Amino acid sequence: MEAETRVEGQADKAPAVSRAVRILDILGEAPGAVTLSELARALGAAKSSTLNVCGALEEGGLIRRTEVGYQLGRRVVELGGDYLRSFDPVLEFYRACAESDVLSAERCQLAVLEGTNVLYLATHVGRAPFRFSAGIGSKYPASITAVGVALLSQLPDDEIAARFADDATRPSFTDRSVTSLAELRRKLAETRERGYSIDHGEVYPGLAGAAVVVPPQSSGEVPIALGASLVESRASESALHVVVDALLEVAARMSNPMNLQPEALHAL
Repeated sequence: MEAETRVEGQADKAPAVSRAVRILDILGEAPGAVTLSELARALGAAKSSTLNVCGALEEGGLIRRTEVGYQLGRRVVELGGDYLRSFDPVLEFYRACAESDVLSAERCQLAVLEGTNVLYLATHVGRAPFRFSAGIGSKYPASITAVGVALLSQLPDDEIAARFADDATRPSFTDRSVTSLAELRRKLAETRERGYSIDHGEVYPGLAGAAVVVPPQSSGEVPIALGASLVESRASESALHVVVDALLEVAARMSNPMNLQPEALHAL
């Protein structure tokens, strides 16, 4: 088929597989059934070879043929369920950070709330020019960490007052650490309003941090916070906004495992 146009370029070593993935993409984006002619035209392929690929997909239950064209099949839903059951937020954290243009170079953390502390589940080292950062399994006061404040902002004020009634739950690591209950509540209110938390040297002098909460997939899940640490000298407002945007993008990806990036879909 010399006249056919390869979907993935001349270097494509598996054109049938690439066409199969593209067909699934097209059907997934279409509002209704798609005819064989429309699929062939979108692929830049002959109808005969497109029909062969559709036949294999139909036999596998990935698509189904109707009177007006092709649609996605039930097997796609079943595979999606299998993927969701195998989804691991920690592994997805590492994968998403590595694939992020921004966060791949930063030191990032994944943490959960444990009483008045945060427990770090995972860390992405990146290329940050500093060594001070929480390691896996470390516990830090929630009141002064970006990930901790992000998680605490999800709690009502009466719960905050009960948890942090004792002064010992609000320790000071630096002269910038927020230690009073009133200051903590003010910081949480600001975090709720802006949608993310900021730490300016409250844990380590010279380091800044930002964090967001990963929206849970179900009501019974434990909330997780995703944060990044930067050298304060380069943590300008614009730089923090770039990092926060990247954190929000990764958080959205982690909260919805089906929200894969386009390049990730074609890598499957």
